[in-house]
Amino acid sequence: MPAIVRAEDFYLPPPHLPADYWALTPPALLAVRWYEEKQQRQVKVGGALLLDLRLYPRINHGRWVADCSCMSAQIVTPTDPRMWCVECGTGWWQLTFPADPAAVEQELALLPVAERNWWHPDDPTRVLAPPIEEPEPEASEE
Repeated sequence: MPAIVRAEDFYLPPPHLPADYWALTPPALLAVRWYEEKQQRQVKVGGALLLDLRLYPRINHGRWVADCSCMSAQIVTPTDPRMWCVECGTGWWQLTFPADPAAVEQELALLPVAERNWWHPDDPTRVLAPPIEEPEPEASEE
């Protein structure tokens, strides 16, 4: 089974460039370089850090993903816990990964890709399944 996909596994240079062309690019910038290549336009990346604003990446179908406030999403990585949204350019989002991302990945490794999903327990946007309500026992007639 393939491993959980991180930004450095997904955002690779196109075939017309050498495979190591982006080797010195920080992992958080790989999405920007990939987007620039696909859209054939440059993205202006600044140094603005969004203070006190954090995103909680999740694993969705075997990929680490983070959602920007503009509703765009990118594949991210715990090796560089930040994200620059290529859609809105808000600034550098700080990403809060679990304390041990490798343990989370290992826990999901044997599941089919479509079932490799995980949410950070502290994520306020996490959608929880409603609790299963046990039916009330019927009163016995005496």
